[in-house]
Amino acid sequence: MEKTIHHGRNVKRFREMMGYKQEGLASELGEDWNQRKVSLLEQKEEIEDQLLEQIAKALKVPVDAIRNFDEEMAINIVSNTFQDFKDNAVASAMNYQCNFNPLDKLMEALQENKELYERLLKAEREKVELLQKMLDKQ
Repeated sequence: MEKTIHHGRNVKRFREMMGYKQEGLASELGEDWNQRKVSLLEQKEEIEDQLLEQIAKALKVPVDAIRNFDEEMAINIVSNTFQDFKDNAVASAMNYQCNFNPLDKLMEALQENKELYERLLKAEREKVELLQKMLDKQ
């Protein structure tokens, strides 16, 4: 039994993953598109190649991604990967050693800010002194 891939549903998934609303995709596709037309498109099981290419370009994804995306396979891959991650995550979390002290970094940044402020203040005082001398000469 061969499984058919629903192009419209895949368009919807990629649209949502890319952060587009139906109106946004419609505006990317051109003036003759609107939200309702995109909604109807997402219900189609099969979409013509030329239109599929236009949609893929608007979503900035490969045409084959829309054409071949199978949610069950993706879930299976994520599920298998997640279990591997879970088993290794505990061990890696236990062995994590930070190679710097965040408080030291904060103190360095504060010291740099203080030095910068002092240099700025010195420059301002020199300007005031110079202006005072100019006024005294007049």
